[in-house]
Amino acid sequence: MIQEDFFHYLWKYKFFAIKKLQTITNIPLQIINVGEHNLNSGPDFFNANIKIGNQFWAGNVEIHVKSSDWYLHKHENDTNYDNVILHVVWKYDAEVYGKDNQEIPTLELNQIVSTQLINQYQTLFSKQLKWINCENQFNTVNQFTLNNWLEVLYFERLEQKSNIIQNLLQKSANDWEAVLFQLLAKNFGLKVNGEAFLNLANSIDFKTIRKEHFKLINIEALFFGQAGFLEEEIESAYYKQLQKEYKYLQLKYKLEPLYKGQFHFFRLRPNNFPTIRLAQLAILYFSYHNLFSKIVEAKTLDDYYTLFTLKISNFWQQHYSFTSSSVKRSKKITKSFIDLLIINTIIPLKFVYFKQMGKLGDESILSLIKQIQPEKNSIIKKYESLPFEKENLALSIDNAFESQSFLQLKNEYCNSQRCLHCAIGNSLLKT
Repeated sequence: MIQEDFFHYLWKYKFFAIKKLQTITNIPLQIINVGEHNLNSGPDFFNANIKIGNQFWAGNVEIHVKSSDWYLHKHENDTNYDNVILHVVWKYDAEVYGKDNQEIPTLELNQIVSTQLINQYQTLFSKQLKWINCENQFNTVNQFTLNNWLEVLYFERLEQKSNIIQNLLQKSANDWEAVLFQLLAKNFGLKVNGEAFLNLANSIDFKTIRKEHFKLINIEALFFGQAGFLEEEIESAYYKQLQKEYKYLQLKYKLEPLYKGQFHFFRLRPNNFPTIRLAQLAILYFSYHNLFSKIVEAKTLDDYYTLFTLKISNFWQQHYSFTSSSVKRSKKITKSFIDLLIINTIIPLKFVYFKQMGKLGDESILSLIKQIQPEKNSIIKKYESLPFEKENLALSIDNAFESQSFLQLKNEYCNSQRCLHCAIGNSLLKT
């Protein structure tokens, strides 16, 4: 069955025979402007301009599958529809009257839309079990269309992330360093411990970190103590020192530790244990007192690798937890982990910063993201398994710009079948 969204699409792009148009009562109709597509409540298109007979009209357009849907949706009782100048329907099955008891002019589409376009739509939205609607047609997508759409998708993804950042900035009175700390903390926790790390960051006023940054043991005590890791009795000089420092900080800043149980170790590689990630976060904030400024100044991928490649304290080079020792390793933040920080924290934050400062940063952002290796997950692997181009070559997703764009495509368009709003879907329908 054809959905109403498709009729919005037909009207918006005038994909029907527009010569010698007539209303259902055979009055000549000329479309001057289809209007602005309204995605909220109210008529489907605002501020359209239409000539019906010899009369020019300015107002709204409402679109339905059947004309009787006007009454089904109770528009006759809704003042938002008083200024509808044209009713566009697939099938005319009932007269519709406006508030002045005059019949609203109606345009019926089913006889003026190409059969080929209808077939393309039905093929795209067929109910076969498919991962995405266009998987059997994906190999016909023009490379130029795809490349342009990927860039739109990537910046759309950044805009979505920027909304979260804007809210954090508002709450922190535009304290960029504090917002960076919150975002970094969440990303240091990865998916498993991300929320727990964010809770940790939110439990500490960033002013406290600014005051205590001069001693690594203070920052470590602050992080491990707030995470609830210092409430046991463990025979270790380092552990007891942390306990002592944290008790002092707790009284000084009136801190309330979190519940330790929200931090998970199970099924994590040792390098991703929350203890190691907290030690890395601590050395980062001990080493840099103005980390956001350093990030803004960084230009190349190597600049970021240099900035984040730090050795954690001696104890954690020989331990993964407070009770188990290990072979001594520097346990530096790896390049692959720094890549994730750049993708999920640094680039979105710089994107918002450039906008607020009135700077054009799009090219530098694209240059940076295209240097980073693509994420590898089930969605990316599935896209790469689709045939591409006429030679049926496999689609190759070669960098983080492309992987981020394809994640946006799947999550925001394919999953909700928004093919009519997607450049790929549009391209296939027009073929």
